[in-house]
Amino acid sequence: MDSLVMPREQLGVCAEGNLHSVYLMFNANDGVESQLRPCVANVAQYIYELADQYADSAFNGFVAIGANYWDSLYPGRRPSQLKPFPAMHADNRDAPAHEYDLFVHLRCDRYDILHLVANEVCQMFEDLVELVDEERGFQFMDTRDLTGFVDGTENPKGRHRQEVALVGDEDKYFRGGSYIHVQKFAHNLSKWNRLPQKKQEDIIGRTKIDNIEYASEDKPLTSHIKRVNLKDADGKSMEILRQSMPYGSMKEQGLMFISVCRNSVHFEKMLSSMVHGDGEGNHDHLMHFTQALTGSAFFAPSLDFMEQEAEFED
Repeated sequence: MDSLVMPREQLGVCAEGNLHSVYLMFNANDGVESQLRPCVANVAQYIYELADQYADSAFNGFVAIGANYWDSLYPGRRPSQLKPFPAMHADNRDAPAHEYDLFVHLRCDRYDILHLVANEVCQMFEDLVELVDEERGFQFMDTRDLTGFVDGTENPKGRHRQEVALVGDEDKYFRGGSYIHVQKFAHNLSKWNRLPQKKQEDIIGRTKIDNIEYASEDKPLTSHIKRVNLKDADGKSMEILRQSMPYGSMKEQGLMFISVCRNSVHFEKMLSSMVHGDGEGNHDHLMHFTQALTGSAFFAPSLDFMEQEAEFED
């Protein structure tokens, strides 16, 4: 593959925010890989083409393959950093692993189009996979989490989104792909909403109404922002692109946290900083008010990769 030509990435990986989302988690039936490879490529191409058809509604999406299923579907090559979700536990803070074979991520500003496309995707996969879990997300107020705080403020902007999210020449065969980590967080909103606003702001590390980040010296070491804004050995920010959205009903609600990144290291370091802390007892106090129910690791390859592999015979 010519290193000067970037493979066609799946448009939903780096897309800007939307009003609605549908998340579909599938497990593959036994022995269907030779049929599933072309089907996955077809679904990804279908989603890609619909971005033009429904451009007025900002439709986008992507297909990602689970870390534990990758070698079954694509036995020839594996992304260099693809590994199972890094389950973690400390005291009452839990980040469990719950792996799936396939993840289809769909977003749009029209809910009816999403429902239509999700139905079509499920029909395309019929008899090859089982739909194991489905969630529907929504934009809440002015892109806030259900805690009331603006979400994704730290996200890279413009072309920098691609630089953060898409694999480059460091793993040439998988250029244009992205490491995807998904966690479904259920919030304890009744407990959260009993806190005074200042206490909530100290836990997050920014003001609630006008979304102003605390000065560095004013951020508690246990604040969410302090725990996830990390730097590498060279002092460079360890960035991810967050594609998260609130989800839920009156029975259960929270955040579908979705990290997309050109590596798997940044997410793992952030999660460790939240759960285990800094080695001096300072973990993320937001974890006292939300619980991770799932944790899944995927890779979203380029469209070119999926098309190329579609003809592979077992």
